[in-house]
Amino acid sequence: MARRRGIMSHQMKEEIAKELGFYDTVQQEGWGGIRSRDAGNMVKRAIEIAEERLGQK
Repeated sequence: MARRRGIMSHQMKEEIAKELGFYDTVQQEGWGGIRSRDAGNMVKRAIEIAEERLGQK
């Protein structure tokens, strides 16, 4: 079975985590250590960024 590729780049995930204020948790515990709410907010922010970029084109 093929390995599934992530949608967001590692760099983008880190930038959003820093922006939302839970990057220290990611550094200490990894991505599995963040709360569900933080993960949801991260996805929401990624969608906002994508919509902004599409609007600029």
